[in-house]
Amino acid sequence: MQFNIFLNQLECLTKRIEELAPQWSMTPFVESVQAMRGVPFIVAVTVVAEVGDCSRFDNPRQLMAFLGLVPSGHSSGATIRRGGITKAGNALARRTLIEGAWTYRMQARVSRKLRDRNERLPQAIRDVARKAQVRLCARYRRLSAADKSKAIVTTAIAREMVGFLWAITRQVQLRPAA
Repeated sequence: MQFNIFLNQLECLTKRIEELAPQWSMTPFVESVQAMRGVPFIVAVTVVAEVGDCSRFDNPRQLMAFLGLVPSGHSSGATIRRGGITKAGNALARRTLIEGAWTYRMQARVSRKLRDRNERLPQAIRDVARKAQVRLCARYRRLSAADKSKAIVTTAIAREMVGFLWAITRQVQLRPAA
């Protein structure tokens, strides 16, 4: 019973966000990042709302650091030791991207939903998304075969996803303010 109430509330909130999205200045970014597998509408809205305009980051590593998806490090002299991710950045966006990264455990293919989302997008954005899907699916298999834990593999995939999301947002032209 309580779960049904939760689902109804979630559905109402999602519909409300869909109604408001066309008026938002960041909508072109939301539409473009949905080209990637694992980034449906709500994930796209969450990431764009939390990160904002990705053009403020000169390279994808800066965006990865903003999200806390870079390895921690300790150095002493010539020795450098890498640890787990820093988690120093935006927790909501990081968690959302890691959830989306789980989709790359299946082999690369373009589903009907993904094809429908990509229909209206420029070819350059679709090319980046396709390259990302092929690379990330293969990387997921390679890291899993190396006996890495699923959490570590998925976090690594989310980190690389951010690089591709950054590349996609570089292709987007914002509409002039009304």
